[in-house]
Amino acid sequence: MVATAREAREWARNALRGIGDSLYTPFCGMDGDDIDWDAYRTLVRYCVGDLGHPMLWCTSGIGEFWSLTLDERKRLLEVAIEEARAVNPGVVVQACTAAMSAKDCLELTLHAQQAGADIAYIQTPMMETHGGEGVLRFFRYIADRTDIALGMFNSPSSGYVLTPEESARIYDEVPAVCATKEGAFRPASSRLLHDMAPGLVIWECDTTVYRAGWLRAGIVCPAQLGTAGYLYETPQRRLLTEYWDLVLRDKLVEAMDYGRDSGLDQFDIDLGSCFTCYPARPDYFTHWGGAFKYAASLLGLPVGAYPHSRPPQAELPAATRDRIKQAYHRLGLIEA
Repeated sequence: MVATAREAREWARNALRGIGDSLYTPFCGMDGDDIDWDAYRTLVRYCVGDLGHPMLWCTSGIGEFWSLTLDERKRLLEVAIEEARAVNPGVVVQACTAAMSAKDCLELTLHAQQAGADIAYIQTPMMETHGGEGVLRFFRYIADRTDIALGMFNSPSSGYVLTPEESARIYDEVPAVCATKEGAFRPASSRLLHDMAPGLVIWECDTTVYRAGWLRAGIVCPAQLGTAGYLYETPQRRLLTEYWDLVLRDKLVEAMDYGRDSGLDQFDIDLGSCFTCYPARPDYFTHWGGAFKYAASLLGLPVGAYPHSRPPQAELPAATRDRIKQAYHRLGLIEA
């Protein structure tokens, strides 16, 4: 059942749990101008069915939302809901409705509400953002015209990262806002945000805080709101699921041991910033769609006949492909 704005905060505290998969968009056709819908449906069924992950994160950074038309984004969400709920009627569907104008964001958020998404996340606007005041106005504009749970997505790829004070003000003044994905890897700020807005459901992308007992302390939530969890395990080797289950059960020493012994910790080191850094612009945090899709292809997932990102992203260089492949060899998810 879709949470209304009034129900959002109580709903979020209970519903946002487990691994949430941020889906890539498989392209085909000349220059990737088309979407491979069969490949996308397969990806959704794999995440929800084969891996049993309880949440999806649709049309966001990994999905290359900046390169998609509004109609494509709407259809991607509709297909994800259709396929996922056929496998698991209770799957939580999170829609990213960030856009280059408030009116386009509103159109996508209203569509998410009508299509049956559970919550819409709005990334900090990527254009002409007048600090937290501007972001607050953006959220107010959407909330005043919709009736769905809203989440913040505080990512450095926007070019502006909200301060804890700015995020707390949005939470205080917009009742539909119930959750945030803190993607700037600054846990001290997330801790301060929790102190200012203790009812806000926080996912911290710096996952070391979970080993530090922040879930037990109630600072962060028991959910990975939008990750590429399907790239860290297979149905035969449920590495991430087993690790996350230990964290949820507060078996932190065992989780740390598992992270080391399973190879997950080393895998993170081996991958480095392959997914989030374009070498020619190392100071910029990105979601490199081609890198995620190359990793998926190594695991046998369909990525479409055009495996690259659409413009303005560059094609993945051979050195990065080699590094990703070697990381998967070392982890043992693919054969050497």
